[in-house]
Amino acid sequence: MEASDRRDYEPLHPDVILAFHDVCLVRDDGEWFMGQLDADGSVTCWASYGSDLAQVIRCL
Repeated sequence: MEASDRRDYEPLHPDVILAFHDVCLVRDDGEWFMGQLDADGSVTCWASYGSDLAQVIRCL
């Protein structure tokens, strides 16, 4: 992904990041997002999955 493609993304300020190989769960303001761990250590999230961690884990 080129830098110009990232300008549409909204930065998150997570208090928790759970990594499962290349897939990550990121909690920001009580809401869990699922995303991908990039080679540079950043995370690109593609969707919000709500505030219930158990439900989010079932979506993995």
